Amino acid sequence: MGYVSSAALVPAVLAGDERAIARMLSRAESASAEARDALDTMFAKAGRAHVVGITGVPGSGKSTLVAKLAAAVRASGRTIGIVAVDPSSPYSGGAILGDRIRMTDLGGDRGVFVRSMATRGALGGLAGGTLESVDVLDAAGFDVVVIETVGVGQDEVEVARAAHTTVVVSAPGLGDDIQAIKAGVLEIADIHVVSKCDKPDADRTVADLKTMLAIGLATGHRRAWHPPVVPVTALRDEGVAVLLEAIDRHREALQTSGEMAVRRRDIAERRLLRAGEEMLRERFAQHRDGQIAALLDELVQRRRSPRACARTLLQTLRIGE
Repeated sequence: MGYVSSAALVPAVLAGDERAIARMLSRAESASAEARDALDTMFAKAGRAHVVGITGVPGSGKSTLVAKLAAAVRASGRTIGIVAVDPSSPYSGGAILGDRIRMTDLGGDRGVFVRSMATRGALGGLAGGTLESVDVLDAAGFDVVVIETVGVGQDEVEVARAAHTTVVVSAPGLGDDIQAIKAGVLEIADIHVVSKCDKPDADRTVADLKTMLAIGLATGHRRAWHPPVVPVTALRDEGVAVLLEAIDRHREALQTSGEMAVRRRDIAERRLLRAGEEMLRERFAQHRDGQIAALLDELVQRRRSPRACARTLLQTLRIGE
């Protein structure tokens, strides 16, 4: 099959065609200008799936957990799409893209779609096309869409601005009693998972997390929902069903309390601002050798401040007048 336009792919994506979905995801990841209208259609058709962000420090077993969680979702009769964001080299841009290797047990199941994406220098643990990829999987009819982030520490808070339910994974024996505190992501969790609970010091990690949550380290806007701490040993399938139950209960709580509408609005606001930032960067890049070069000379010589130069640039590009 030769090249197919993005517009022509839309009906096939909406019908759940795997090849069409894969092609549309590639165009979302590459930010193809030709696909812009088609991706806007994906956004319009999305909004039904439960989006779950799974984050945590490197080595905490997120990918194994996601694979087992996917199997549990399938056992419940639902379908699941997974966007697994891998780190990419800041020098070569190459990514490990190892999640498909770790999720080989899911191969052949048409109710599971796994897509690995490289960050390509994007900050916050998410790749540039992550949210639009979620739109594609959502519009294609997947009941649950999981975003697994790269595990880069404090920047992981970005996933909480993209998901309805955020799961933070910690593991005993990684250098600190509670990795989430070091990473600065304790407060973003709707659900805490302590993985690798076959290790002897796992009970202490579970107890410490529960203590921290009990004394009010969780943020105030989560008062209506008390984040549970779920011990899991993914390799033995222990605790995975409990985790899925907690995810489902959280969705129900969001819908019952009206918080789901608030979260959807927060996600929409973040996407609006992010789209605006991307458009500004594109405009700036187009003028890198023109207006920007002259302003850089003034900055280097400290004749004007960065903020003053930026204001001039925006006015020159007729932005913000």
